[in-house]
Amino acid sequence: MVNVGVIGLGFMGLTHLKAYQQVPGARLVAVCDAVRLPEDGNLQGVAGNIASHNGVHLDMSQVKGYRDYHDMLANPDVQLVDICVPTPLHAPMSLDALAAGKHVICEKPLARDTATCRKIVEAAAAASTFFMPAMCLRFWPEWSWLKDAIESGRYGRVLSATFERLSEPPGWSQGSYFKGSESGGALLDMHIHDTDFVQFCFGRPKSVFATGQSRFSGAVDHVNTIYEVEGGASVTAEGSWLMHKGFGFKMGFRVNFEEATAIHDSTRPDASLVLYREGGEPRIIQPPGGDGYIGELAYMIECIEQGRAPSIVTAEDGMAAVAICEAEERSVASRRPEPVVI
Repeated sequence: MVNVGVIGLGFMGLTHLKAYQQVPGARLVAVCDAVRLPEDGNLQGVAGNIASHNGVHLDMSQVKGYRDYHDMLANPDVQLVDICVPTPLHAPMSLDALAAGKHVICEKPLARDTATCRKIVEAAAAASTFFMPAMCLRFWPEWSWLKDAIESGRYGRVLSATFERLSEPPGWSQGSYFKGSESGGALLDMHIHDTDFVQFCFGRPKSVFATGQSRFSGAVDHVNTIYEVEGGASVTAEGSWLMHKGFGFKMGFRVNFEEATAIHDSTRPDASLVLYREGGEPRIIQPPGGDGYIGELAYMIECIEQGRAPSIVTAEDGMAAVAICEAEERSVASRRPEPVVI
């Protein structure tokens, strides 16, 4: 059993709390939030892009509440610290938690820039505990199916792949999300999921060519990117906060293999993943497993229990994802391809 402390009780914090309730081996022993502390154990729901939930109830006789995360880090019962706060706090909290001898899982992006990410990577390498960026897409059932389909080659090589992540502007944390110098806008807050999945499946891109728009944050709030990857596949991704009220959220992919086409559309829960093959009827694929949040947290708990460092996603992967996004940001500004530099 691994004792968990969660810092940050906004939408993502509540999402993780609910996920831990479904993760064998996880015991919630502490929560921390400077403002939103559930003295009676009841946390009201917060709307987010994936979904809105009805809140979380915690047994505060078993869970200790903190307003200062340093006090939580001083609690020897806390083994794993889960960081679910705005981006500017990711690095200082991660570094402090590692220095306190805690295992750490930190929400993406690790930081606003690669140089700050490198500090986390170096601290994680020197620590006796484990660190993992919360790149939930690597654990999402449909996307895990795609990763396996690509690696196995069972439908031939990939000819083209298009990823998309489209949303209304975030309404659950406007103060921090709409300061692009801190959050990175939609590019670093949301699109980074697809950027990371591109490197997961195709390796680190050599360069990127991106176009984009800024409307809310002062950073890139809409981006279309072409990735130059090994193997010659045509790989693109679109991320946006420009969708108008009522649109909600949509994520998905369209991948053309030599022998099949796979399409995932999150807005079609009855047929979210469909496989098309020559001479056959379209086939609905239903990959096993829950959502990616449960998957990533269960994996981290399992790694701690078994004493093995996370390998599905590493601190270096988290830094590389930010570096690729930085190249996209430069490309939007320069209007030309930009190399990925780490």
